[in-house]
Amino acid sequence: MTYDNELTLIGDIETTIFCSKKTVTRNEFYSAAQAGLKPEIIFVIHDYEYNNEEKVKFEGMTYKVLRTYSVSFEEIELTCSSLRR
Repeated sequence: MTYDNELTLIGDIETTIFCSKKTVTRNEFYSAAQAGLKPEIIFVIHDYEYNNEEKVKFEGMTYKVLRTYSVSFEEIELTCSSLRR
C-alpha cells in the first residue's frame, strides 16, 4: 500500500501524516446506512500515528471518524463521513 496522500488528524493539536485512500465498498455502505451512518471514504494509516482523533481533514474537507478497523499489525483503517456545513 502506498501512502501518497496527506491527512490531518484533528485532536488537541493538528497532526499531518501520510495515508492511503480507499473507497467505501457497496456492501459496507448499505450496511452502515441501515445503522443511520453515511460512510464516504476510508483512510489507511499507520496504527502508531492514530490517537483516537474523532475528526480528520483531507483535501480541504473535514470528516468525522465513524469507525476504526485494524488491518494489520501496523495499519488501521479510518472509515469517515464528511461534516457538511
